[in-house]
Amino acid sequence: ATTEATTEATTEATTQATTEEVVESVDIFADSGLATFELSSDDLHDGAWDPIISSVDDGQNVSPQLSWEPVPEATSYVIYMVDTSAGDWLHWKKNDVTETTLPQGWEQTSDYLGPCPPPGTTHDYEVYVIAIKEPVERAKGALKSSNPNLYANVWALDTPTEGVTGNILAYGHLVGTFTED
Repeated sequence: ATTEATTEATTEATTQATTEEVVESVDIFADSGLATFELSSDDLHDGAWDPIISSVDDGQNVSPQLSWEPVPEATSYVIYMVDTSAGDWLHWKKNDVTETTLPQGWEQTSDYLGPCPPPGTTHDYEVYVIAIKEPVERAKGALKSSNPNLYANVWALDTPTEGVTGNILAYGHLVGTFTED
């Protein structure tokens, strides 16, 4: 598992180093009119993610603790964790979540890769939890890879069946940085 995380971190660092465009943190749902809910994490302090969730150095590559209040009419939630400083590199993607409190390390490491920016850099890692009416078969997006179509992939959750919109009820959003020394 450590070798896999190191290989993936090296791949991400290489991809980041060759990406010329710097992506700024932008709320995917900004100006959408969607309801929001408070999303919190015990692993986010003063705007920075705790090293334990990272996949580098002292990190243990464990998913962060998350919690939120249930959203009325939501049958499930979808989670995305994205490094917006690295071409929307997808670190975590999970659909059909029914719990509203996830302990640290809740996700399997095969479906999660903790923050791993190149040495000497600071990156933004954003977490979205999206409340949906009807479960989706799968959340779109390539895990452990750059996702230039992330915006469209996330908005695809709004149409679980052809021609039907309004599946996204509300969302919670957290932004934290992580610095690799």
